[in-house]
Amino acid sequence: MSQLVIKQFEMTRSWFIEVAESVPRGITNIQPQGFNNNIHWHIGHVLTSADQIMFGLHHNKSYLPTVYVELFNRGTYPSDWGGDVPSVEELITQLKDQWVRLQQIPAEQLTDTLKEPFIGLETLGEVAGFAIVHESIHIGKIQEMKRIIEYAETTN
Repeated sequence: MSQLVIKQFEMTRSWFIEVAESVPRGITNIQPQGFNNNIHWHIGHVLTSADQIMFGLHHNKSYLPTVYVELFNRGTYPSDWGGDVPSVEELITQLKDQWVRLQQIPAEQLTDTLKEPFIGLETLGEVAGFAIVHESIHIGKIQEMKRIIEYAETTN
């Protein structure tokens, strides 16, 4: 990837991992009132979305088990989970492994046109920008949920 995109992705991914690792494991599966999902879901969602956006849209490839789409895709909920759900630790390890693969995308591929536009975006570089923004949004969601859960625990 281009140096600018790599730097932005590196900053965002390292921040995401830092935030995910900072969440006490005892609260990752709590779904606060008013939220559709829990922290565990957000971590899996970022991993799954980045896989779909950066590898699926351009190369029609996935590095994750197919069940991840059923667990973490947009419109899915932890209340629907059944069977084996990867642990938060496993998801964080996969986020780190995914970062290595993202760094291996050649810069010249960022100008490649996608087979079909994705939310109006037409090149791999454009969707990489979206992936960075998307990941940043979920950093905020996790931090927000963590504060709400921890506050509720101290007032009860």
